[in-house]
Amino acid sequence: MSRFLAAVAAVVLWLACGPAMARVPEIRPGGELSVAERAATGALLALGLAKLPPAWADALDRPIVFAWRDDLPRDVHGTAKRGSIALDRRLLTAWMARPPGAGDDDPATRAALAALLHELAHLYDRTPGGGLSRDPRLLDLAGWQVAALGPGRQSRNDFRDRSPDVYELESPKEYVAVNLEHYLLDADYACRRPALAAHLDAHFGWTPPTRRSCAEGLLFVGDELRSDDPQRLLDPERIYEVDYLLAEGNDQPMSHWGHSMLRLVVCAPGRPRGPDCRLDLQHHLVLSFRAFVGDVQVSSWRGLTGSYPSRLFALPLGQVVDEYTRVELRGLRSVPLALSREEIAALATRAAQLHWSYDGHYYFVSNNCAVETWKLLHDAVPRLGALPLSSIRPNGLLERLREAGATAEAQVPGDAGEQARLGYRFEAASAHYAQMYAIARDELGLRAADAGAWLALAPTEREPALRRAGLKSAAALLVLESAALRRQETLARDELKRRWLRDARSLRSSADIAGPLQEFLRLGGAFSRPASWLQDVPGYGLPQAGEREVLDGRVRADAGSRQAQAVALEAEVRKLLSPARRTALEGTDANVALIGERVRTLAAAGPQGGS
Repeated sequence: MSRFLAAVAAVVLWLACGPAMARVPEIRPGGELSVAERAATGALLALGLAKLPPAWADALDRPIVFAWRDDLPRDVHGTAKRGSIALDRRLLTAWMARPPGAGDDDPATRAALAALLHELAHLYDRTPGGGLSRDPRLLDLAGWQVAALGPGRQSRNDFRDRSPDVYELESPKEYVAVNLEHYLLDADYACRRPALAAHLDAHFGWTPPTRRSCAEGLLFVGDELRSDDPQRLLDPERIYEVDYLLAEGNDQPMSHWGHSMLRLVVCAPGRPRGPDCRLDLQHHLVLSFRAFVGDVQVSSWRGLTGSYPSRLFALPLGQVVDEYTRVELRGLRSVPLALSREEIAALATRAAQLHWSYDGHYYFVSNNCAVETWKLLHDAVPRLGALPLSSIRPNGLLERLREAGATAEAQVPGDAGEQARLGYRFEAASAHYAQMYAIARDELGLRAADAGAWLALAPTEREPALRRAGLKSAAALLVLESAALRRQETLARDELKRRWLRDARSLRSSADIAGPLQEFLRLGGAFSRPASWLQDVPGYGLPQAGEREVLDGRVRADAGSRQAQAVALEAEVRKLLSPARRTALEGTDANVALIGERVRTLAAAGPQGGS
């Protein structure tokens, strides 16, 4: 018996004695081979065939012609055509030169095995029992996402970060072949791509015999300037519920239909899962798709043409509530979704995969926050994927969730006060500002019609009232001046954005602003695309223990640098504002300091110090 046949016979014996009976695919070597090459080829084929799931091996029921080739393109390791496989002969040379006793982690062994399994995967995919590249569920998980407008799927796969091999993005067929390589060869594949691993396990009715334990939890990195360590390790078991979080619309064209988000209701450590977890607001996490703008400016035209990256941000609930209710004066509605424990875990895992891998294109109409949120629900939870939920409007997506019975609103109290207390609703601060203005108006006889009109006055017009306010009205005016300052800061940022869009070169050439601005934007880009911290670190998919150690140091260092750059940028950026905007901003700054000092003075003086 030749060494080649002996090697194949060994595979037959191994499979027959193993936990599952399977036929051994018949592989016929072709071409001129020396005795040593034929023996090495047989050993490689035996090792590769031994790794196949029984269902895969059974599906390859026709003889396969195998050959080594010298004429393949340099970046092509193999081909599979019409029942034949050809591999680059250089793989054989390296395989034969490997040291005695080399394991699967030996580079030459890994390269040859990966190439062989890749081509066997193509042959399997073409069989009636294969067809993974045509499997709708696998395409959902892989990243060829369903289209929001009309039937079909996107032709482009935007899960380009943290890829084991970017060749997988060429087509669903290559995606299947690349991933089956790693599924069979990587002990931590199920940790890095858990949903895909689970789908392949179910497809084959089989689990790879060697699997490594995974790093605990799901890691997210937030975009939070105020935190020295914006990393968040999420345990899906601590998620009590998932809410559809809708920021109500306003008069701005890009915000008229609201903004879609998902809220993870995370229980505080040590608290059993239950309704009380809704009160642990400091632990809740918001998943929000946003158009990350590396050049600072949101342009309507660029939003229509998809020039902005769309990425999944994981933000503390408090940051989101403050941003919408106090700065944008928009209310938030938090509507619980009817999801099982398994569906909640699947949604959190899919969100982590998006956070580390997805770099899409944001279109204000066809791929906006509502569409991205719908795709997350569709791809993570097959039951929801089967429902007619797609909508390009955030409020429309909520309507469809309700119509499909996918919400759990029976638990939401009817009383508005209870909704606010339990965190089902966050009111826009405009109502609070109206109350504060009424207090100040009644005490001081202010003439502005309402809080909006008062805040629209120039800072110098508001200043006299600040100087004569009593304690109660001073406290109310402090709230309003703080709101005025946030408004002026927003207007200043908008002015700078517009100037950046119009004349970025002049800003970059400014000696005082160029360095801080470019560094701030670089760091902002990293926090919006956390995979960028690990570009030089081996690994793919969800970061595991070794990568997390590297990530921890880099994120902490960049968080500190970003805070320092923000301070440096703020100090210089006012010089670039128009005289009118700079005057308004500095005047409001002075008013805040003035009324803050007056409140402290009156409070220290006691009741006799003011009304």
